Amino acid sequence: MGRNRQSALDSWMPPRVYRGKSAYELRIKDGRCIRLADLKASKPQVIRRYDEEVKKLEVRSGSFEQLVTEYLSSPEYRRLALKTRKEYSNYARYLIPVFGKMARGRITPVHIRTYMNLRSERSESCANREHAFMSTVFSWGIQRKPDIKENPCKYVNKFTEKPRTRYITDAEYLAVIDQANPLMHAAMEISYCCAARQGDVLQIRRQDLRDEGLYIKQNKTGKEQIKRWTPRLRKAIDLALNQQGDIKSAIWIFINQNSTNNTIGKRTFYSWFIRAKKKAQAANPGMKFDFTFHDIKAKSISDYEGNKQDFSGHLNPAQVATYDRKIKVVDSHE
Repeated sequence: MGRNRQSALDSWMPPRVYRGKSAYELRIKDGRCIRLADLKASKPQVIRRYDEEVKKLEVRSGSFEQLVTEYLSSPEYRRLALKTRKEYSNYARYLIPVFGKMARGRITPVHIRTYMNLRSERSESCANREHAFMSTVFSWGIQRKPDIKENPCKYVNKFTEKPRTRYITDAEYLAVIDQANPLMHAAMEISYCCAARQGDVLQIRRQDLRDEGLYIKQNKTGKEQIKRWTPRLRKAIDLALNQQGDIKSAIWIFINQNSTNNTIGKRTFYSWFIRAKKKAQAANPGMKFDFTFHDIKAKSISDYEGNKQDFSGHLNPAQVATYDRKIKVVDSHE
């Protein structure tokens, strides 16, 4: 049990937490002092930070979990796109229960291969993503931890993933968009006009509507582009804006008035898309609608007649080829 506080006002503080000159501090037994939060912070904020730091201290020194924890607190991690950070945190949730207590310098390719094989029984793509994250962590650790001599992931092959080849025909696209609600209709059109991902479409702000076109920064690559206005793109933006009702001061273009914070969640957006596809299927029983929203970007790039790399914002022709799925019509011998 910790000693009694000199002031009753501090009785709420967790053990070994004190008020410093400018912040609440956690003073640990080895003499170190860890800053938790500014003195203006609320009690729940201080306690939450305390729990985070205590959890870090409880991680065994030299373990893989410690390496992951340090990487997820590093400047290199914080510089990543928000989507990537969320994905990495999710991968860590699967890897730590398996490798967390192991000494990081003693994890071998055999350990990783065994994990990959077992994980692939549920999802080969997830096994590959977690392999990539693990490799990133080891590459980061090699430069900072003397006990890590090499990256064991480099000796472990990933599973071969077949790239998607699904091309959405004009008839299929029109069948779904005819059944979509106005916001889904607008999102599909903006995605097609700009070859934009779902996340990039939903994050369009009013200030992104420039005189020369629509400004889009890709979350995945950081690529910035301005897509010149066309009547079709203008119409899609206006459709989204018209759904805002009385919320005229909204920052975002896409607003869901039925949600508490007016944002469109992933589940809500997904359910809208699935509902539109089911209605399209009922109205067109002879057609197939086994495509994803992300496949709209592939249709956009496939249909584009100009420089596909400039249009899509991809870094190299190989990335463009992944999305260029329309079957080419070529000449034959006469």
